[in-house]
Amino acid sequence: MTGPHRHHRPSPRVRWVASPPPGAFRPRPVRPVERYDGPPAYPVPPRWGFPHLVWRTPTAVPGTPSGAPDPVERVRVLHRNAVTILWFLAGLAAVSAGAEFWRYALLAMSRTSALHVATVAFSDALEIVASLLTVVFCMIATAATLWWLVVARGAAADAAGQEPARSVGEVIAGVLVPVVNLVMAGSIAAELEHLVLGRPPARRPRPSRTVLAWWAVWVLNQVLMVLVIAWRFKDGVQAMADAVLLTALLNLSAAVLAGLTAVLVYRLTALLAPVRTDRLRPLQVRAVRGAPRPDLRTARPAGAAR
Repeated sequence: MTGPHRHHRPSPRVRWVASPPPGAFRPRPVRPVERYDGPPAYPVPPRWGFPHLVWRTPTAVPGTPSGAPDPVERVRVLHRNAVTILWFLAGLAAVSAGAEFWRYALLAMSRTSALHVATVAFSDALEIVASLLTVVFCMIATAATLWWLVVARGAAADAAGQEPARSVGEVIAGVLVPVVNLVMAGSIAAELEHLVLGRPPARRPRPSRTVLAWWAVWVLNQVLMVLVIAWRFKDGVQAMADAVLLTALLNLSAAVLAGLTAVLVYRLTALLAPVRTDRLRPLQVRAVRGAPRPDLRTARPAGAAR
Protein backbone atom coordinates (compact mmCIF):
# COMPACT_ATOMS: atom_id res chain seq x y z
CA MET A 1 0.00 0.00 0.00
CA THR A 2 1.28 3.42 -0.97
CA GLY A 3 0.32 6.87 0.20
CA PRO A 4 0.19 8.51 3.62
CA HIS A 5 -1.36 5.47 5.31
CA ARG A 6 1.35 2.96 4.47
CA HIS A 7 3.11 1.16 7.32
CA HIS A 8 6.82 1.71 7.97
CA ARG A 9 8.90 -1.27 9.02
CA PRO A 10 10.69 -0.63 12.35
CA SER A 11 14.37 0.04 11.95
CA PRO A 12 16.73 -2.29 13.89
CA ARG A 13 18.27 -0.95 17.14
CA VAL A 14 21.82 0.24 16.91
CA ARG A 15 24.25 -0.05 19.85
CA TRP A 16 27.02 2.49 19.92
CA VAL A 17 30.27 1.50 21.63
CA ALA A 18 32.78 4.24 22.45
CA SER A 19 36.41 3.34 22.96
CA PRO A 20 39.35 5.68 23.66
CA PRO A 21 41.71 6.30 20.80
CA PRO A 22 45.13 4.72 20.90
CA GLY A 23 47.55 6.59 23.10
CA ALA A 24 44.91 8.28 25.27
CA PHE A 25 46.11 6.53 28.45
CA ARG A 26 49.67 5.80 29.37
CA PRO A 27 50.39 2.29 30.61
CA ARG A 28 51.30 1.96 34.27
CA PRO A 29 55.00 1.74 34.85
CA VAL A 30 56.23 -1.59 36.07
CA ARG A 31 57.76 -1.24 39.55
CA PRO A 32 61.03 -3.06 39.89
CA VAL A 33 61.31 -5.71 42.56
CA GLU A 34 62.90 -4.15 45.63
CA ARG A 35 65.94 -5.81 47.08
CA TYR A 36 65.84 -6.87 50.73
CA ASP A 37 68.20 -4.68 52.74
CA GLY A 38 67.61 -6.22 56.15
CA PRO A 39 65.35 -5.23 59.03
CA PRO A 40 64.19 -1.61 59.35
CA ALA A 41 66.41 0.91 61.09
CA TYR A 42 65.21 3.62 63.48
CA PRO A 43 67.13 6.74 64.52
CA VAL A 44 65.71 6.39 68.05
CA PRO A 45 64.15 3.46 69.93
CA PRO A 46 60.55 3.09 68.72
CA ARG A 47 57.76 3.96 71.13
CA TRP A 48 55.18 1.62 69.66
CA GLY A 49 54.73 -2.05 70.46
CA PHE A 50 52.32 -4.71 71.48
CA PRO A 51 50.31 -4.28 74.72
CA HIS A 52 51.98 -5.65 77.84
CA LEU A 53 49.57 -8.54 78.50
CA VAL A 54 49.99 -12.16 79.49
CA TRP A 55 48.44 -14.90 77.40
CA ARG A 56 44.81 -15.46 78.26
CA THR A 57 41.62 -16.72 76.71
CA PRO A 58 39.77 -14.76 75.48
CA THR A 59 42.12 -11.86 74.75
CA ALA A 60 40.62 -8.45 75.51
CA VAL A 61 42.85 -5.44 74.93
CA PRO A 62 41.70 -2.32 76.84
CA GLY A 63 40.93 0.65 74.64
CA THR A 64 39.89 -1.43 71.64
CA PRO A 65 36.44 -2.71 70.59
CA SER A 66 37.42 -6.18 71.78
CA GLY A 67 37.95 -4.75 75.27
CA ALA A 68 34.26 -3.95 75.79
CA PRO A 69 32.94 -6.48 78.33
CA ASP A 70 30.19 -8.75 77.13
CA PRO A 71 27.09 -9.34 79.30
CA VAL A 72 28.52 -12.55 80.76
CA GLU A 73 31.68 -10.73 81.81
CA ARG A 74 29.57 -8.01 83.43
CA VAL A 75 27.62 -10.69 85.30
CA ARG A 76 30.88 -12.05 86.71
CA VAL A 77 32.02 -8.63 87.92
CA LEU A 78 28.64 -7.67 89.40
CA HIS A 79 28.20 -11.05 91.08
CA ARG A 80 31.59 -10.67 92.78
CA ASN A 81 30.62 -7.29 94.22
CA ALA A 82 27.11 -8.39 95.21
CA VAL A 83 28.29 -11.57 96.96
CA THR A 84 30.92 -9.66 98.96
CA ILE A 85 28.40 -7.06 100.12
CA LEU A 86 25.78 -9.71 100.93
CA TRP A 87 28.13 -11.72 103.14
CA PHE A 88 29.20 -8.53 104.92
CA LEU A 89 25.53 -7.69 105.43
CA ALA A 90 24.91 -11.17 106.82
CA GLY A 91 27.63 -10.62 109.40
CA LEU A 92 26.29 -7.21 110.39
CA ALA A 93 22.74 -8.55 110.69
CA ALA A 94 23.98 -11.41 112.87
CA VAL A 95 25.76 -8.93 115.16
CA SER A 96 22.64 -6.78 115.28
CA ALA A 97 20.54 -9.84 116.16
CA GLY A 98 22.96 -10.72 118.97
CA ALA A 99 22.73 -7.16 120.31
CA GLU A 100 18.92 -7.36 120.32
CA PHE A 101 18.91 -10.73 122.10
CA TRP A 102 21.33 -9.33 124.68
CA ARG A 103 19.05 -6.34 125.15
CA TYR A 104 16.07 -8.66 125.65
CA ALA A 105 18.03 -10.64 128.24
CA LEU A 106 18.88 -7.39 130.06
CA LEU A 107 15.20 -6.44 130.07
CA ALA A 108 14.34 -9.80 131.60
CA MET A 109 17.08 -9.44 134.22
CA SER A 110 16.00 -5.90 135.12
CA ARG A 111 12.69 -7.21 136.48
CA THR A 112 14.39 -8.84 139.45
CA SER A 113 17.70 -6.97 139.84
CA ALA A 114 19.37 -3.67 139.01
CA LEU A 115 21.69 -3.42 136.02
CA HIS A 116 25.07 -1.74 135.79
CA VAL A 117 25.07 1.58 133.95
CA ALA A 118 28.09 0.71 131.82
CA THR A 119 26.52 -2.58 130.70
CA VAL A 120 23.31 -0.89 129.62
CA ALA A 121 25.19 1.90 127.85
CA PHE A 122 27.38 -0.57 125.94
CA SER A 123 24.34 -2.63 124.95
CA ASP A 124 22.52 0.46 123.67
CA ALA A 125 25.57 1.67 121.71
CA LEU A 126 26.12 -1.77 120.15
CA GLU A 127 22.47 -2.06 119.18
CA ILE A 128 22.31 1.44 117.64
CA VAL A 129 25.58 1.15 115.66
CA ALA A 130 24.85 -2.38 114.44
CA SER A 131 21.29 -1.48 113.42
CA LEU A 132 22.38 1.63 111.50
CA LEU A 133 25.15 -0.23 109.65
CA THR A 134 22.75 -3.06 108.86
CA VAL A 135 20.19 -0.67 107.35
CA VAL A 136 22.85 1.13 105.28
CA PHE A 137 24.41 -2.07 103.93
CA CYS A 138 20.95 -3.52 103.33
CA MET A 139 20.23 -0.69 100.87
CA ILE A 140 23.65 -1.11 99.22
CA ALA A 141 23.19 -4.88 98.94
CA THR A 142 19.70 -4.44 97.49
CA ALA A 143 21.00 -2.08 94.80
CA ALA A 144 23.95 -4.36 93.95
CA THR A 145 21.77 -7.47 93.77
CA LEU A 146 19.14 -5.74 91.63
CA TRP A 147 21.84 -4.56 89.23
CA TRP A 148 23.20 -8.09 89.00
CA LEU A 149 19.67 -9.45 88.48
CA VAL A 150 18.90 -7.12 85.56
CA VAL A 151 22.21 -7.87 83.80
CA ALA A 152 21.98 -11.61 84.49
CA ARG A 153 18.47 -11.82 83.02
CA GLY A 154 19.64 -10.11 79.84
CA ALA A 155 22.73 -12.31 79.54
CA ALA A 156 20.74 -15.49 80.17
CA ALA A 157 18.10 -14.48 77.60
CA ASP A 158 20.81 -13.78 75.00
CA ALA A 159 22.53 -17.09 75.69
CA ALA A 160 19.24 -19.01 75.39
CA GLY A 161 18.05 -17.05 72.35
CA GLN A 162 14.88 -15.97 74.12
CA GLU A 163 13.22 -12.80 75.30
CA PRO A 164 12.88 -12.13 79.06
CA ALA A 165 9.40 -12.84 80.35
CA ARG A 166 9.24 -9.51 82.22
CA SER A 167 10.57 -6.04 81.58
CA VAL A 168 13.15 -4.34 83.80
CA GLY A 169 10.48 -2.16 85.39
CA GLU A 170 8.35 -5.18 86.27
CA VAL A 171 11.33 -6.93 87.83
CA ILE A 172 12.28 -3.93 89.99
CA ALA A 173 8.65 -3.40 91.04
CA GLY A 174 8.24 -7.11 91.78
CA VAL A 175 11.20 -7.01 94.17
CA LEU A 176 10.67 -3.63 95.89
CA VAL A 177 6.89 -3.13 96.11
CA PRO A 178 5.58 -4.49 99.44
CA VAL A 179 3.01 -7.31 99.44
CA VAL A 180 3.53 -7.79 95.71
CA ASN A 181 7.12 -8.92 96.28
CA LEU A 182 5.93 -11.81 98.47
CA VAL A 183 4.89 -13.63 95.29
CA MET A 184 6.82 -11.89 92.52
CA ALA A 185 10.32 -12.15 94.02
CA GLY A 186 10.27 -15.96 94.07
CA SER A 187 8.75 -16.12 90.59
CA ILE A 188 11.48 -13.85 89.20
CA ALA A 189 14.20 -16.00 90.78
CA ALA A 190 12.58 -19.17 89.40
CA GLU A 191 12.32 -17.64 85.92
CA LEU A 192 15.98 -16.64 85.97
CA GLU A 193 17.00 -20.13 87.03
CA HIS A 194 14.81 -21.54 84.24
CA LEU A 195 16.59 -19.31 81.71
CA VAL A 196 20.07 -20.07 83.02
CA LEU A 197 19.50 -23.82 82.84
CA GLY A 198 18.39 -23.48 79.20
CA ARG A 199 15.06 -25.17 79.67
CA PRO A 200 12.34 -24.83 76.99
CA PRO A 201 10.38 -21.58 77.25
CA ALA A 202 7.05 -23.40 76.96
CA ARG A 203 7.74 -25.46 80.08
CA ARG A 204 6.64 -24.04 83.41
CA PRO A 205 9.55 -23.04 85.69
CA ARG A 206 10.14 -25.50 88.53
CA PRO A 207 12.25 -23.80 91.24
CA SER A 208 15.04 -25.76 92.87
CA ARG A 209 15.42 -26.31 96.60
CA THR A 210 17.78 -23.35 96.85
CA VAL A 211 15.23 -21.02 95.26
CA LEU A 212 12.42 -22.43 97.43
CA ALA A 213 14.46 -22.00 100.61
CA TRP A 214 15.34 -18.43 99.62
CA TRP A 215 11.70 -17.72 98.83
CA ALA A 216 10.53 -19.03 102.23
CA VAL A 217 13.09 -16.95 104.14
CA TRP A 218 12.17 -13.92 102.02
CA VAL A 219 8.48 -14.24 102.99
CA LEU A 220 9.40 -14.83 106.65
CA ASN A 221 11.57 -11.70 106.67
CA GLN A 222 8.76 -9.58 105.20
CA VAL A 223 6.24 -10.89 107.73
CA LEU A 224 8.60 -10.21 110.65
CA MET A 225 9.17 -6.68 109.37
CA VAL A 226 5.42 -6.01 109.40
CA LEU A 227 5.13 -7.42 112.94
CA VAL A 228 8.02 -5.27 114.20
CA ILE A 229 6.44 -2.12 112.75
CA ALA A 230 3.06 -3.02 114.25
CA TRP A 231 4.53 -3.78 117.73
CA ARG A 232 6.41 -0.46 117.79
CA PHE A 233 3.05 1.38 118.01
CA LYS A 234 1.88 -0.57 121.07
CA ASP A 235 2.20 0.77 124.61
CA GLY A 236 3.37 -1.04 127.70
CA VAL A 237 6.53 -2.70 128.99
CA GLN A 238 5.61 -6.12 127.66
CA ALA A 239 4.96 -4.70 124.19
CA MET A 240 8.39 -3.05 124.25
CA ALA A 241 10.02 -6.35 125.25
CA ASP A 242 8.12 -8.21 122.53
CA ALA A 243 9.24 -5.60 119.98
CA VAL A 244 12.87 -6.16 121.00
CA LEU A 245 12.48 -9.92 120.61
CA LEU A 246 10.77 -9.54 117.21
CA THR A 247 13.54 -7.17 116.08
CA ALA A 248 16.12 -9.77 117.05
CA LEU A 249 14.27 -12.41 115.04
CA LEU A 250 14.01 -9.97 112.13
CA ASN A 251 17.75 -9.34 112.14
CA LEU A 252 18.42 -13.06 112.38
CA SER A 253 16.18 -13.75 109.40
CA ALA A 254 17.90 -10.91 107.52
CA ALA A 255 21.26 -12.56 108.14
CA VAL A 256 19.98 -15.89 106.83
CA LEU A 257 18.34 -14.16 103.85
CA ALA A 258 21.55 -12.32 102.95
CA GLY A 259 23.54 -15.56 103.11
CA LEU A 260 21.01 -17.45 100.97
CA THR A 261 20.93 -14.59 98.49
CA ALA A 262 24.73 -14.72 98.20
CA VAL A 263 24.58 -18.49 97.64
CA LEU A 264 21.83 -18.09 95.02
CA VAL A 265 23.68 -15.33 93.18
CA TYR A 266 26.87 -17.40 93.19
CA ARG A 267 25.06 -20.54 91.96
CA LEU A 268 23.23 -18.82 89.11
CA THR A 269 26.38 -17.00 88.02
CA ALA A 270 28.33 -20.27 88.04
CA LEU A 271 25.66 -21.83 85.82
CA LEU A 272 25.55 -18.85 83.47
CA ALA A 273 29.31 -18.31 83.29
CA PRO A 274 31.09 -21.55 84.27
CA VAL A 275 34.60 -20.18 83.69
CA ARG A 276 35.57 -17.80 86.48
CA THR A 277 38.23 -15.27 85.58
CA ASP A 278 39.51 -15.00 89.15
CA ARG A 279 40.54 -18.68 89.06
CA LEU A 280 42.34 -18.57 85.71
CA ARG A 281 46.11 -18.69 85.84
CA PRO A 282 48.33 -16.86 83.34
CA LEU A 283 49.64 -19.19 80.65
CA GLN A 284 53.42 -19.45 80.32
CA VAL A 285 55.55 -21.39 77.84
CA ARG A 286 57.94 -23.49 79.95
CA ALA A 287 59.18 -25.92 77.28
CA VAL A 288 58.59 -26.91 73.65
CA ARG A 289 58.85 -30.61 72.83
CA GLY A 290 58.38 -32.44 69.57
CA ALA A 291 58.26 -29.27 67.46
CA PRO A 292 60.09 -29.22 64.10
CA ARG A 293 63.37 -27.38 63.97
CA PRO A 294 63.05 -23.84 62.56
CA ASP A 295 64.60 -23.00 59.23
CA LEU A 296 68.07 -21.52 59.39
CA ARG A 297 68.15 -17.77 59.03
CA THR A 298 69.59 -16.54 55.79
CA ALA A 299 72.80 -14.62 55.96
CA ARG A 300 72.53 -10.84 55.95
CA PRO A 301 73.73 -9.22 52.70
CA ALA A 302 77.06 -7.56 52.95
CA GLY A 303 75.76 -4.06 52.14
CA ALA A 304 72.53 -4.26 54.13
CA ALA A 305 71.85 -1.36 56.47
CA ARG A 306 71.02 -2.19 60.05
